[in-house]
Amino acid sequence: MRKLLASVFVVAMMIGCPAAHAVQPDEVMEDAAKEARARDLSRELRCMVCQNQSIDDSDAPLARDLRLLVRERIAGGDSDSQVIDFLVARYGEFVLLKPRFTLHTLLLWLLPPLALIGGGLALWFYSRRRSKAGSATDPSHLTEEEEVRLERLLAAETSDKQA
Repeated sequence: MRKLLASVFVVAMMIGCPAAHAVQPDEVMEDAAKEARARDLSRELRCMVCQNQSIDDSDAPLARDLRLLVRERIAGGDSDSQVIDFLVARYGEFVLLKPRFTLHTLLLWLLPPLALIGGGLALWFYSRRRSKAGSATDPSHLTEEEEVRLERLLAAETSDKQA
C-alpha cells in the first residue's frame, strides 16, 4: 500500500512540475537544429519574474515572450551571440544566468575564489598558532621541578587506585 501511495505521489509531482512543461508546443520551431539552438539559448537566459530559473524552465508569461523572441531572432538569421547581445541591450546583464566576465562583474567572479583562499589561509594560520600554543603545554617541555611534581602526583594517584 505504501509503495502504491509513493508511486502515485511521485507521478503527481512529475505532472505538476512546471519546469517539465514550460515550452509550449506552439513555441517549438519546425527546424530541429534551430529549435536546439533556441533551447540552448533559453537555458542561459534568466526569467525576469522567477529570477533563479531559466526562461526554458519558467511558466511566467514574460519567459514565454522571451522564448518567442529568441525563436524569432533565430528564425531571422541571428547568431547566438547576436541574440544574446540583443537581449542584454534590451534587459541588461541581469538577463544572463551566467554573467559575462567584464570589469563591472569582476568582483562577482573573483569573490568566491578569494573567499576560499582567504578561508584556507585563516585555517592555516589558526592551526599554526594552535600548534605553537600546544607545544608550550607539551609535557616534554617541563622543567625538572615540574617533572618531579608530576611523578609524585602520578604515584599518589596509582597508590590511591590500588588501595
